[in-house]
Amino acid sequence: MSLADSVRSAVAWRSGSQIVAQIITWSVTLAVVRILDPGDYGLFAMGQVIITFLSFLNGYGFASALIQRETIDRQMVRQTFGMLILVNFALAAIQFALAPVVADYYGQPLVEKLLHVQVLLFLSVPFVAIPEVLLVRELDFKRPAVVNIIAALISAGTALTCALAGLGVWALVWAPIALFWTRAIGLTIAAKSLDWPSFDFRGSKHLFTYGTWVLASHFCWTIATQADIFFAGSRLDPHDVGLYAEAIFLVTIITARFIPPLNDVAFPSFARLQSDRETLARAFLTAVRLIMLVVSPIFLGMYASAEPLVLTAFGPKWGEMAPIVATLALAMPAFTVYILFSPAFNAIDRPDLSAKSSAVVAAILITAFLIGLSDGSIGLARAWVFASPLLPLAALFIGGPALRIDGRGLLGAVTPGLGAACGMALVVKLVASLLPAMPAPMELAVLVSTGGLAYLALVFVLRRDMLFEIIDLVIRRRAPPVPSA
Repeated sequence: MSLADSVRSAVAWRSGSQIVAQIITWSVTLAVVRILDPGDYGLFAMGQVIITFLSFLNGYGFASALIQRETIDRQMVRQTFGMLILVNFALAAIQFALAPVVADYYGQPLVEKLLHVQVLLFLSVPFVAIPEVLLVRELDFKRPAVVNIIAALISAGTALTCALAGLGVWALVWAPIALFWTRAIGLTIAAKSLDWPSFDFRGSKHLFTYGTWVLASHFCWTIATQADIFFAGSRLDPHDVGLYAEAIFLVTIITARFIPPLNDVAFPSFARLQSDRETLARAFLTAVRLIMLVVSPIFLGMYASAEPLVLTAFGPKWGEMAPIVATLALAMPAFTVYILFSPAFNAIDRPDLSAKSSAVVAAILITAFLIGLSDGSIGLARAWVFASPLLPLAALFIGGPALRIDGRGLLGAVTPGLGAACGMALVVKLVASLLPAMPAPMELAVLVSTGGLAYLALVFVLRRDMLFEIIDLVIRRRAPPVPSA
């Protein structure tokens, strides 16, 4: 197949399987969230901080180097496997040793037990990463798609079974462990790639250098995105931490669940264009424009309908979460633009740009969180709103010249979708103010329908050509051609 055909097939399988997997996961999550208490999610979030913090060291950067390289051999794969085993087994030992320290910091003894069991996550990483990157390198997302759906079913069944059995927070612990190990076994079978690891690292300088820069980027990214929970865990009670953590989960469903799959496809696709920077730049801006056309109305719709959304999805006991969700949703469009830069930087063999921009972003977000924390969870949400516009600007300033893009080009890619979504949000807020009292699900249905029609009408009037791009991308699963220079 041509590159365009390969990308089209990859997007269809990767995004399609992600949608199916998320439907499975959300269906069970919404059932589990009604069984468990906010305190369970607060305890889980406290443990997740240390897991996420250590995960930046899990060596995926070494594996990503196999995708970026134009040619690889078996020895290179075995060396990468060896690196991953050494790194992840060491991380498992570190987490096990740190567990009592983390529990003492939060004053929650149960956190120690949770972290001890969750070392199983790190032990699975080498057996997930190697077969996955070998398949991704060839833009083969069909077999991983099947494995991911099976893993989602097993994980969802584990979560629901544990919740119904009254295991509380343990339902949130065992579900991802089941997910990771199912993926490890399934991907290894799909790729037929289980080689013996090599611990002879001679000739692997590029792998190590590339992986180290990616590791540095992940380190800064982890600090930036976990600092809010880390600070909140020591100053707020588990109930408030749980509300904030689930609000973050809800508003980042798109950025955390659907954008990464698209980036998974973008990385190897951009890597094939790395010798033609002008074409790569146009492809990058086209990707930004299309993604913003799709996600902007979702985020602004969350802002305009936060209360009925929370009451419908989570139930009345989570009603306090609505203003947090509404505030956080306003920050997500800019945050989405920022995270689209990383695969482009890595594809042109410049992971140092990802690391440098992540360091600046970490400084921006940490400062904002420390200022906002005085107002509790809503203050943290406001911190996201004030800091988010600075994130893509930082990436553009640091890496724009390397990608051959400038502020004018990025603004032109962002504004059509974001502008129409802002107009849609105003319409939805007006309709919400005029509606009589009604059950939350019914109100949500009215507002979603109103928002969808308003957005399509605005795009049709202002940029009719982009309406057809949305139809091609979302319904026909077909990306429009990259415009010429």
